[in-house]
Amino acid sequence: MSHQGNVLQRSGRWVADHVVLGLGVLVLVYMFVPIAVVMLMSFNDNSGSRNVYAFQGFTLDNWSNMCGPDGMCEAVLRSIGIGLAATLVATIIGTLASFALVRHDFHGRAAMNTIIFLPMASPEIVMGSSLLALFVAGGFGGKLGLVTILIAHVMFCLSFVIVTVKARLAGLDANLEQAAMDLYASESTTFWRITFPLVFPGIAAAALLSFSLSFDDFIITNLNAGQTVTFPMYVWGVSQRGVPMQVNVIGTIMFLVSLLIVVGNMLATRRKTA
Repeated sequence: MSHQGNVLQRSGRWVADHVVLGLGVLVLVYMFVPIAVVMLMSFNDNSGSRNVYAFQGFTLDNWSNMCGPDGMCEAVLRSIGIGLAATLVATIIGTLASFALVRHDFHGRAAMNTIIFLPMASPEIVMGSSLLALFVAGGFGGKLGLVTILIAHVMFCLSFVIVTVKARLAGLDANLEQAAMDLYASESTTFWRITFPLVFPGIAAAALLSFSLSFDDFIITNLNAGQTVTFPMYVWGVSQRGVPMQVNVIGTIMFLVSLLIVVGNMLATRRKTA
């Protein structure tokens, strides 16, 4: 084989070995470029310009005056509170439902597994309008606010919690629980010392997903909020006049907090397995 043929063969082998890595890098770049733009714009001194995506100059004023625009911090705190409450309720109910669907055989379980996917597959406008019709029919038409938002968020977060925790439970090795009970551990001791620690990563992942979905939701919230303003609704409202740079600061903080939680969980998992 000629030297040119050897070079082509080695080149083809190198491309074949690194094509997956290259595609992965491209996907990551595609995903994180918008986040990088948000982080960059959080330091943008737009000086009142309506072209909020033009970088006018570097400044730290956006970070030192995060609550500059009227009502923004109130909307952020309101979204965080709703997200935490919806996450807590949806995680508890969804975890219990996951154990029931995985560990118990009852009439209608197959139908329940199918129905659970419907809120995830349905467009948000369909769920939002359906919940609004339900609230109006139940006499809450003139009382839309924090309570109706919380109920709506729990409704669409439940499906994601159940699916996530179910996947963790389905991959759990039942021999571990049987071994613990063979060593005379009671059912409660086996659950809290064996089952729950193994399922907890799935529960934590479901909780993080629920909070992200709740904090980010606009369509369902807008239909069922009444006069209550959450952070996504605030951003939508001010976008008609020009988005303040502090919105990018809030987005950057939320991303960094999520990143710290994920990295911390990875480090803790590595320490346990080391």
